[in-house]
Amino acid sequence: MHETENGVTIGGLAAAAGVGVETIRFYQRKGLLVQPQRTYGGVRRYGVSALARVRFIKSAQRLGFRLEEIAELLKLDDGAHCDDARQMAETKLQDVRLRLADLQRIETVLAGLVEKCCSATGDVTCPLIASLQAE
Repeated sequence: MHETENGVTIGGLAAAAGVGVETIRFYQRKGLLVQPQRTYGGVRRYGVSALARVRFIKSAQRLGFRLEEIAELLKLDDGAHCDDARQMAETKLQDVRLRLADLQRIETVLAGLVEKCCSATGDVTCPLIASLQAE
């Protein structure tokens, strides 16, 4: 982020973070990012700490954390609450593992249905459609 001594505008912050301006505003409404005071010229200026915070939020989202969870992680930002952060990560890891198991089950069922569809000949009912109608 190329920053003047007074910081960057919301557009500059968004560009540097790789997000849209509305994302910055959304984070502000959710209380994840502080909205700076307007300068004498009426423009809000964001510093490098705002960029670091947006990048933190995006990184946490890529790991599957919801915004509510990210807000909790941000409260632990002082580094003195490693156990709390670890517990949150363990909970998220357990959730990811459960979702992976569900996805593997779905993959197995879909693979079987696709195989049935490929082997069906003539004027038979589509095995995939028949299976979904039976649910």
